[in-house]
Amino acid sequence: MRPNGLFRLILTFGLAACVSLGAATAAERAVPASEAEVKLSFAPIAKVAGPAVVNVYSTKTVKVASSPLMDDPFFRQFFGGSIPGIGGQRERHQQSLGSGVIVDPSGLIVTNNHVIEDGDEVKVALADRREFECDVVLKDEQLDLAVLKMRSPKGDLPTLPLADSDQLQVGDLVLAIGNPFGVGQTVTQGIVSALARSQVGISDYQFFIQTDAAINPGNSGGALVDMDGKLVGINTAIFSRGGGSNGIGFAIPSNMVKVFVDSARRGGSAVELPWIGAELQPVTSDIAESLGLDRPSGVLITSILRNSPAEEAGLDAGDLVVAVDGVEVSDPRVFNYRLATKGVGNVAKLTVNRAGKLIEVPVKLTTAPETTPRQTLTIDARSPFQGATVANVSPAVAAEIGLTYRGQTGVVITAVASGSPADRIGLQRGDIVLSVNGNDITTTKVLAAAAGSDPMFWRVAIDRNGQILRMAFR
Repeated sequence: MRPNGLFRLILTFGLAACVSLGAATAAERAVPASEAEVKLSFAPIAKVAGPAVVNVYSTKTVKVASSPLMDDPFFRQFFGGSIPGIGGQRERHQQSLGSGVIVDPSGLIVTNNHVIEDGDEVKVALADRREFECDVVLKDEQLDLAVLKMRSPKGDLPTLPLADSDQLQVGDLVLAIGNPFGVGQTVTQGIVSALARSQVGISDYQFFIQTDAAINPGNSGGALVDMDGKLVGINTAIFSRGGGSNGIGFAIPSNMVKVFVDSARRGGSAVELPWIGAELQPVTSDIAESLGLDRPSGVLITSILRNSPAEEAGLDAGDLVVAVDGVEVSDPRVFNYRLATKGVGNVAKLTVNRAGKLIEVPVKLTTAPETTPRQTLTIDARSPFQGATVANVSPAVAAEIGLTYRGQTGVVITAVASGSPADRIGLQRGDIVLSVNGNDITTTKVLAAAAGSDPMFWRVAIDRNGQILRMAFR
């Protein structure tokens, strides 16, 4: 979802610059019988949970123009990266601030990826004022999660156990703990306002807990805690008019956090997310009517890759998946979340509506295969691609960057350096480079050679989400 003019989505860090989660059956809740039962204090919960929430400081070095004239596109057009006698660049340190949660006594900390992204140095400060430098063990832009590891932690470390976020219900009391605006650890109270928010526009595996507990810049990566003092979510973003809390905050559920932390514990270089090789689309009102449904529900399979788990399980294009392990799914993001929290190596039971009949289809969850060596490299040659990191397309690469894989071949952009020529002309992560000056781009080596050819004009064809874009540069 893109916020309208009144609201903007704010990832809540930085001073420097699914079907219902309650799908699993929960015990009946008793209505308070007296005023005394309503009066309560959150102090015991804050006392237990607070020490495990840390401040996260990330510092990165950036190059900026020595002269303000270099901020003028007119001057850059004629003088490139410098102005004779004036130009050049200088380094400047930028610091961002967020929060994190200690989830393992060995010193593992979970936070948001956007808190530490591109950081050269990461440091954490505990509530007892101890400070530790950290290494980034695992991070993922799609999930917006990162796991840090303290270097040589000394003494006992407080930890926060993870709850089963599927047990949450709308109306449950929760506490948000973090370091808003850098003022120090702060605890705010609210309720679970909504579950299974999948149209927030933050993560490719969107399935957020919405809360009205006050969340502000600096809270990103902090804890959303239930009344048992357990972690139910990682605070990630807010909708806000002016940058502060308006009672609409979003947290990544702890069940997704658990999958990510388990991957970090195993020492993997990337989080293992299930892949079945099927392309899905949400069911609109028109599609529902054409299928004879009384309301839009489920996800529609539009295509299936050959030799994929979906094909081996007997799924067909046109099948309507209405539930995973008995839990209803409402759109592709919810479906992806359910598979992700199920885990690689397990079998998911899909309830499928095929021609009006419900059938159960077990699907073995695997990781996406790397059918072609990725040959990742960063383009350094002076060209429109300078600053872009590229890889050969495969299901594995597509899954890592959130690209829908339809059997494409060629070269995909996996990252674009901020301020680079590739960034300035608008190249994006997920763009597939089809051709340069009429020559097909089949591998990263072919693209690197084309980037180094230094022609007078550049003609580039890009596949962006299935749309062919043709660009020309001088």
